[in-house]
Amino acid sequence: MPSTMTTDQQAIHGSDAPAVSDSTGSDHSRTFAFTRWKGILVSLGILGALSRLLMLHRPTDAGTPIFDEKHYAPQAWQVMQSWDNPFIGGIEDNPGYGLVVHPPLGKQIEAIGMILFGYTPWGWRIMAALLGVAAILLIAATARRITRSDLVGLFAGVIALCDGILFVTGRSGMLDHFQVFLLCLVAYCAVRDAEQMEQRFQHVWATDRIHESDFGPRMGYRWWRFAAGVGLGLALAVKWNGLYYMAFFGLTIVAVDYFRRRRFGVQRPLAGTAIFDALPSFFSVVIVPVILYVISWRAWFASETGVFRHAVESEQYTKTTGDWFWSFLPDVVQNFIYYHVSVMRFHTELTNSNGHHHNWESKPWSWLVSSRSLLYYSPSSDEGVRKVILLVGTPAIWWFCVPAILWGLWCLIVHKDRRWVIPTIGFAAGFLPWLVNLDRQMYLFYAANLVPFLAIAIAMALGQLLRWEKPEVPNPYSSPKTFVKARPGQLLVVVYLMLVVWNFLYFLPLYIGAPLSDSAFDMRMWLPSWR
Repeated sequence: MPSTMTTDQQAIHGSDAPAVSDSTGSDHSRTFAFTRWKGILVSLGILGALSRLLMLHRPTDAGTPIFDEKHYAPQAWQVMQSWDNPFIGGIEDNPGYGLVVHPPLGKQIEAIGMILFGYTPWGWRIMAALLGVAAILLIAATARRITRSDLVGLFAGVIALCDGILFVTGRSGMLDHFQVFLLCLVAYCAVRDAEQMEQRFQHVWATDRIHESDFGPRMGYRWWRFAAGVGLGLALAVKWNGLYYMAFFGLTIVAVDYFRRRRFGVQRPLAGTAIFDALPSFFSVVIVPVILYVISWRAWFASETGVFRHAVESEQYTKTTGDWFWSFLPDVVQNFIYYHVSVMRFHTELTNSNGHHHNWESKPWSWLVSSRSLLYYSPSSDEGVRKVILLVGTPAIWWFCVPAILWGLWCLIVHKDRRWVIPTIGFAAGFLPWLVNLDRQMYLFYAANLVPFLAIAIAMALGQLLRWEKPEVPNPYSSPKTFVKARPGQLLVVVYLMLVVWNFLYFLPLYIGAPLSDSAFDMRMWLPSWR
């Protein structure tokens, strides 16, 4: 007798069976599900584009960038002006605000917008906005791939669309959203890789070839894993904290490979993982990103005026490095190392104990509930009217952060539900490393990398909540009251998503700098630490 479970029901109940055709044997149900998902993606894309692109040119500081855009927009403009070779790109040749402390890729991406729109707000914000829309679609697609549920994918997309941190950073000419997009791409590729390996192992198992070797089968080249490595390399070339994701995702991919071999009954799963999986994973997740990172500096190597490009000839270089072990290397390599040592020194010394304090800085534990905001824009306003851009997470999302992540860990560790690997490990990679040095100066926009994994985690929890029903209630469809009693989980999911949308719209004036009266502003200051 053919199964009658829908795609959403299979995903929610954890079924490994593929979607089936209807009783006539046609592909009608599969086609409908695919068309429905395309409709969901198109809807999310349209809403994402409207929210990220409308009034993107506002606000400015008398026509100039606001907040930390003042660092990256001028650097991206210098990149654009020196971009004479399309294969090499441009580089910052005048730091202006001191040492350039991030790799060049983010500014090179931002410079593409300036090629199109010049040194204008659209120019320095358009690429972050477009990649912000793409990130929403990737978050939704990743959640759907993990759960095989259109509904869970929709939930994740709506949550990503309505988060204040993702919204504000996605309309800003800073580097954070470029990395958010790339990490979403990495997560999607990692899910596709695990899905592909599962299918290959099932095929080997079905053909009774799983025990041909004590180490298990060799699965051939894994292009999705390679693509994840490319994403990690590009994320590293935007900001150095991409290293955290290389470490967490690399170890996780190998661990998943080991548990897969053990689950399919391989006699020596650890040795099989070491022989067939670990070394190729090291190449894809470590070597490939390092190569791409160095390639991202090609414009610096090709330049004559890049920062520290000729530092080896300077007296300051000699005083700083002395007779370091790299002195036998070519000058250009010494300069490259010296640049990185200088940047590392900058980051390690950017601490509270060294006198670096900021009124709007925050520590990682506050990110878990978005209890400390970050002021992006606050010009002098008319009396009784405020125009403020405040980076703060949508409370209906972030105040459920800790329960959602703890629930995910419970499902992963206790119930061994491997679908929770991506949201929990991805969140951990973006959060735990910041706890190592709490003396460092930190800000809420660092939490932008947490949003994709939080959105997926909450969406998956909502998918599980849909299962809460009371079968003992007779005739659940006889009246609305009876339906609520029989299907309380569905009601709670709908109410929660409505709360998220309302909460985002309520705080929207703070996200776009719309004029607010003093009383309207005070009504939105739910926590004293937001001021």
